[in-house]
Amino acid sequence: MGSSKIIYEKAGEALYSYEHPSGLKAFVIPRPGYLKKYAAFATNYGSIDNEFIIPGETDVTRVPDGIAHFLEHKLFEQKDGNVMEKFSRLGSNPNAYTSFNKTVYLFSCTDRFDENFRLLLDYVRNPYITPESVENEKGIIGQEILMYQDNPDWKVHFNLLKAMYEKHPVRIDIAGTIDSISRIDRETLYKCYNTFYHPSNMIVLAVGDVDPENVFRMVESTIPHNKPRAPVNRIYPEEKAAVHSEFIEERLAVSIPMFRIGHKGSFFGEKGIGLLMYEVAVKLALELLAGRSSELYEQLYGEGMINSSFGTDVSVEKQYAFSILGGESPDPLQVRDRFCRALEEAKKKGLDRSACERLIRAYRGRFMRQFNSVERIAHSFISVYFKGVSMFDYLDVYDKITFEYVNEVLHDHFKPESLAMSVIRPV
Repeated sequence: MGSSKIIYEKAGEALYSYEHPSGLKAFVIPRPGYLKKYAAFATNYGSIDNEFIIPGETDVTRVPDGIAHFLEHKLFEQKDGNVMEKFSRLGSNPNAYTSFNKTVYLFSCTDRFDENFRLLLDYVRNPYITPESVENEKGIIGQEILMYQDNPDWKVHFNLLKAMYEKHPVRIDIAGTIDSISRIDRETLYKCYNTFYHPSNMIVLAVGDVDPENVFRMVESTIPHNKPRAPVNRIYPEEKAAVHSEFIEERLAVSIPMFRIGHKGSFFGEKGIGLLMYEVAVKLALELLAGRSSELYEQLYGEGMINSSFGTDVSVEKQYAFSILGGESPDPLQVRDRFCRALEEAKKKGLDRSACERLIRAYRGRFMRQFNSVERIAHSFISVYFKGVSMFDYLDVYDKITFEYVNEVLHDHFKPESLAMSVIRPV
């Protein structure tokens, strides 16, 4: 069994890896002496993967929105009972989540790691889906969708994505819509499962005081030795660079207006360290413009224009990219106008070099602190793996990124035609 070990000197960390004959890749990041252990089984399949060509076929398959999330729910039901109860009997905490790009099944425990790990490998590989359980699940997920429709945080966020994107499925709620889930059936669920849950489209990760060779032996003996398969050809609609709509407003039960301001990025279509470099540069630029140590933030906060709910978010993926800032404000439009003025000023004068360099050092420090938590290590590793990079590549980015590059990205990403805004006002 050929496993390998990479030492990342900059982080003082080791990563053990093993490739199963099926193409499944397994990783272990040891934390000797840590009480908590964590493992995840993840597939490179998320809510945006609704149009694709199955390997070996030529026709395009189109499936209803929300199917990746629906499948995540169904995997917890097995022929002999609910998987949650089995994990509970083993004294562990299981969970799962679906994002735009991936579906992740996980657990954390303090003992009986081997039994929990085998259960994780077993249930994710063995779906048990009946027509009756599919119909029952539609009611459960339908309630979830309706609940989120009344959630102002969720609504203001997805309204912004709808404003930015005209066609790309990132504009659609991860759970789908009441209409789309009504069209999901057992056959389509199995088709998506067999397409995207092939071991060569998946990874296994364990973090904690575990023996890497023992983890790899369990993977070796549990996963069938089928041949690797060609990647799935995923199809995404053409999307123009400009936003679909500049402004969306809605009324819900909130006491103070909520807002999100977003810039739709055009940097995507590649993977690797360049993607990370661009993502970090957008984060740096946004934090220098409107982060907690910025002049704009201090002014707006001092005037009561924003409060502690204010924050920023950046997502740069192979298929899409955007940056967001927002929170609560008595006058969201004034916040937008003042942000735009600060942005234009920064484009004319350039960002603050010393503040940028301080921030890069702070990012590096923040990155190193996550190694104190098995959950944060695992989340960080999985969040970038399917981009074609390792979480440890962030340290190279922090070394290589320059103030000049961040200024370049400021001009490239934050364009007037890529700006959109979403506001939720009180009823």
